[in-house]
Amino acid sequence: MAPDSQLPRPAWSADIAVEPGSDLWVFGYGSLMWNPEFPFVERHAATLPGYHRSFCVASHRYRGTPERPGLVLGLDRGGSCRGMVFRVAAADVPATLDCLWDREMINRVYRPKLLQVRLRDGRSVEGLEAVRACCFVVDRDHPQYCRGLDEAAVVCRIGGCCGERGPNIDYLANTVRHLDDLGIRDDRLARLLTLALEQIRTADG
Repeated sequence: MAPDSQLPRPAWSADIAVEPGSDLWVFGYGSLMWNPEFPFVERHAATLPGYHRSFCVASHRYRGTPERPGLVLGLDRGGSCRGMVFRVAAADVPATLDCLWDREMINRVYRPKLLQVRLRDGRSVEGLEAVRACCFVVDRDHPQYCRGLDEAAVVCRIGGCCGERGPNIDYLANTVRHLDDLGIRDDRLARLLTLALEQIRTADG
C-alpha cells in the first residue's frame, strides 16, 4: 500500500483545511438548502453575516448562453444572508466535500471559506450559538462575476435568458418558492421576481 504522502489528494484539499476525524458544517443559501445531495445528521436555520445572496454569477450554460448569459446566485460581500446550515458526520465529510466540489466548483467561480454563522432556530449546538461552516463565496476576480449590475439589468437578464435547464425566470421563481417553504423571506428576490414577471407579460403583449 502506498504511504499517505503518495496517495492522490482530493480536489478540495487545496481550497479548504478540514481537520481529519472532525464533523463539518456546510452553509446553504440557494439550492443546497432544499437539495443538499449529501448526508447530514442535523440542520438549523442560520444567518451568515457579512455576505448576501445575490444574482451576481453569469450563467453561460444552464440558465443562459455565451451570447445571452443568464444569472444565478452567489454569496457576495455586504449585508447578511439567511439560510440553512448542515452538520455532516466525520465519516461522511470526505465524500460530501467530493460531492460539493463536483457540484459547486466546476468553473471555480466560488471561493470556499470557513466562516462563522449564527444559528436562528432557537436551538444551540453543544451550547454554541454559532458554528464555523463551509460557505461558497463568489470570486470577484472570476470572469463570470457580474460586477455592479443594477436592478433593471438583473431583471432584463433574468426575464429574457434561457439555457439548458430552462428559462432563467424559472430558476428565480423556484428559489423564491423554496425559500418561502422554509420560512425564509428574501424581499430582494421577491421584488426581482415580480418585476421580471411584469417584463415578460409586457413583452408577450
